[in-house]
Amino acid sequence: MNISNFSIKRPVFTIVTMLFVILLGGVSLLKIPITLIPELNPPIGVVVTSYPGASPTEVNERVTKPLEATLATLPGIKKLQSTSQEGSNLIVLEFNWSTNLEDVQLDILQRIDMTPLPNDAGKPSFLKFDPSQFPIIQLSLRAENENVDVRLLAEDLEKELRRTEGVASVNVSGKLIEEIQITLDEGKLVEKGLTQADIIQIVQANNVSLPGDPVLTNDGKMLTTRIVSTLISPEDIANLIVSVNPLTGEALTVGNLGSVKRAEQPSVTTTRANEHAAVLMSVIQESGANTAEVSKEFQQTLNDLLEKEQYRGITADILVDQGNYVDVAISNIGSSLILGGLFAMFVLFVFLRSIKSPIIIGIAIPYSVIVTFVLMFFADFSLNIMTLGALALGIGMLVDNAIVVIENIERHLGLGKDPITAAMEGTREVALAITASTLTTIAVFIPVMFIEGLIGQIFTEFALTISFSLIASLVVALTVVPMLASRLLKMKSINVYEQRSQSQFYKRYKSSIVWVLKHRMLILIFTVACFGLSLFGLTRIGTEFLPPTDEGFTTISVNLEKGVAVSETEKVVRKIEDRLKQEKDVDVYVSLIGGTQQSQSRGQTSPNQAEMYVKLVPLVDRERSIFEFVEELEQELQGELGDKTELTFNVSTATGSSPHTLTFRLTDSDEGRLQQAVNKVQQELQAIEEVTKVSTDLDNTVQEIQIEVNRENAKDYGFVPAQIAQSVNQMTRGQLTSQLIAEDGAVLPIYTGFGQTFNDSVNSLKAMQLRSPAGLFVKLEDVATVSIEEGPISIRRSDQAAAVAFFVEYETKESLGGMSTKVDKAIESAHLSPTTQIVFSGDRELYDSAIDDMLLAVILAIILVYIVMAAQFESFKYPFVIMFTVPLMIIGVAIAMFATNTLIGVTSVIGILVLVGIVVNNGIVLVDYINQQKANGMSAYEAILLATQDRLRPILMTALTTILGLLPLALGIGEGTEMNQPMGIAVIGGLVTSTLLTLYIVPIVYSLVDKETRKMR
Repeated sequence: MNISNFSIKRPVFTIVTMLFVILLGGVSLLKIPITLIPELNPPIGVVVTSYPGASPTEVNERVTKPLEATLATLPGIKKLQSTSQEGSNLIVLEFNWSTNLEDVQLDILQRIDMTPLPNDAGKPSFLKFDPSQFPIIQLSLRAENENVDVRLLAEDLEKELRRTEGVASVNVSGKLIEEIQITLDEGKLVEKGLTQADIIQIVQANNVSLPGDPVLTNDGKMLTTRIVSTLISPEDIANLIVSVNPLTGEALTVGNLGSVKRAEQPSVTTTRANEHAAVLMSVIQESGANTAEVSKEFQQTLNDLLEKEQYRGITADILVDQGNYVDVAISNIGSSLILGGLFAMFVLFVFLRSIKSPIIIGIAIPYSVIVTFVLMFFADFSLNIMTLGALALGIGMLVDNAIVVIENIERHLGLGKDPITAAMEGTREVALAITASTLTTIAVFIPVMFIEGLIGQIFTEFALTISFSLIASLVVALTVVPMLASRLLKMKSINVYEQRSQSQFYKRYKSSIVWVLKHRMLILIFTVACFGLSLFGLTRIGTEFLPPTDEGFTTISVNLEKGVAVSETEKVVRKIEDRLKQEKDVDVYVSLIGGTQQSQSRGQTSPNQAEMYVKLVPLVDRERSIFEFVEELEQELQGELGDKTELTFNVSTATGSSPHTLTFRLTDSDEGRLQQAVNKVQQELQAIEEVTKVSTDLDNTVQEIQIEVNRENAKDYGFVPAQIAQSVNQMTRGQLTSQLIAEDGAVLPIYTGFGQTFNDSVNSLKAMQLRSPAGLFVKLEDVATVSIEEGPISIRRSDQAAAVAFFVEYETKESLGGMSTKVDKAIESAHLSPTTQIVFSGDRELYDSAIDDMLLAVILAIILVYIVMAAQFESFKYPFVIMFTVPLMIIGVAIAMFATNTLIGVTSVIGILVLVGIVVNNGIVLVDYINQQKANGMSAYEAILLATQDRLRPILMTALTTILGLLPLALGIGEGTEMNQPMGIAVIGGLVTSTLLTLYIVPIVYSLVDKETRKMR
């Protein structure tokens, strides 16, 4: 080709171009951001509405249903799920992946504004799901010295750490929050004829800062005016005069009616790390920041601060560090890439038995990778486990083109040609073949770019990165390799080609080809039988969505019966902590008692709930995976704690899925029928042997104290029900009165209440005294009935029908596909009503939607490969011969997957997709050479024998370099390699059998297609 001749004739130009690209590649590599996986933007939004004081039923009927009816017809909407609870609702909108939330956001807001809602309901808020708002680091700060209050020091640390470059925010859970508490004495208030509302008014009236109109001063300035009367301490509030005795002149102050103090905000939550008082800290990075760099910078700043005297005694325990995991994962895949390159070099040394040729090829590998970095930078890609996995997968393929070129140049040198002639003619002879093979490999990735959904987003960068690297390797093979070969390689003094063809290995191979061509039908029948067995074997292998990644971190959710005191929850947590203390694999555990991180962020507490975070030691220091650890621990703890405690283990993975958990929803328009269906399905699922736990999100009713107003009695005293409801609410909860700025600059809220006076028993609540409009004090029980009743907690709906979600946890040895089949049978056995619908979610939903797309991609890839080859060969016949290499790979894939106990998932199907493009390359090289020899006047039979002999070495070399290049990836050593491991195993297995069988099957099929050899015996 002209480009090769130009490179050989202009070596300086070629070298200067190389240096320029290397320089550009170095700059690109420094600029490419490092992340764990490609940036994902799921099309999910949330609509949140507050409806203060409304019950779950009222929220559902008056807020949720009208909003659902309006939002259900949005363009691209896929799912609509809602939860109605006391005082608020939450609607989750899930759109098709092709939908851009930016485009529909205005439509959503317009529809929300048009929805008729109660006047006292808050305006609905719309929030987009943003993965960048998830913390990259979660850590606990604990003080082993009981005299140190870690909460106070955490606030100072938070301020310092926020200044770290790349950090957007630092959030602290469990930190010290202070307020001014005015705790009133009910008896004294009644004695003086006062109420809580009177005290609130007094405080508010004395704590003012209001602007007035500008006033002209004597020196001609117009200055604004401000009327100021501010309170700055609890003493100021206590000294406020409520009234003055007209007889004695004695002043009655707020302090005479109760206590006023600056105190910690009351909370039932406790945070512990390894059983020491602690706080939780979450770090969110700035959008577009380099995760690994931000993590390093943050931890360096934290370590420097903790060494200071004021923070002595505080220990930081990292629970989750995406940056470190990214670093480890990228490093492990990077190592696989380098090892793959070294293995490829080793193959070249063994086959070529010289130093110079492998060095030329050795230059081609890093140079092709550098060119890929340049293309990745301009395509706005990041370095992640998918793009690096693509490079690791392509490392063996990168040298294929260069090997074919250098081997052919070596053959021409062996025929006695001078280096420049050998380089030109050798490159020209194989240029069409390597261009065709590169284009066919790239063609298989075109369908991947059209796949929608999560898989499309994850694998598009993967597909394009491999395509970039292959384009780079083709350009290098046609320019740099011939130029270097023409200058470094020398003419052979002996005919190496003749010598090699007389070797025992070549003679035996030629004899085997002659025998195979005489027994064509026997070999074909044997191959078809192997192919059939392999297809059957693939159906017996289990399936999964994506391989779970072991990040060594799990969350344990502890739920006790509603209404349980926090002390009971604390006892359960203590038992779990005692069990974790015995585990040598556990590095650190943090307990959050009295709520969850999510509820704490909203300022809510749940005495019956706790959340625990468990981090294990690194993977290399333990013998079992996080999944095995969780399975063993869950069974032991559930047996020890009994049915009254509900434990839920959540293991997060890099892709956000929940491994070994199958989730689905039952929906029905009739709630009674739905309840029956839930009971039936639950019974059937619990009978499955491999199922370890079945749970639902069905919240039954909970006991609550209901105060029913007696309208007749209330009317007699001059009350309306709203007055009673408001008074009870303020007296039991306390009322936010005002704010003061303390002398130390802290802005503190002022709460006026009665402490725990009305919260310690039902009788004290009944005895609460309310002041009537006539000034009389009446007990609550005189105007209302106080009783313990059942009330709903929350109402859940899916696609405008009542819904219950199921969470089926199963043993780690069971596959997603196997469990899905058993669950389907169990649901079928339940004989549900036709109106009850089952909607799968989680990994099952993603697998079902992805696998059809992936299989379509494989079929399209095969068609595209055929089309590309037909265009290259200007023939429909010869590409048909080459396509026979594709079924041969299935034999190896089945053997490799079965032998290594690897499940069929999206990544292994991507491996098969890659194979479609790779396995035809050997056939292309073989058929192209046969055609060249026939064009030179050779008979078809002789051309087949010569081609198989001449192309044996490059075929074995390219196959071995790809196989050994993928070996580190297939071994999956270290964290972060799990995602790409099935891909490596599938490609190696398929390549081994297709290469060995191609050397015999392609000559057979060619001989059957060619007129000259079709009827030979």
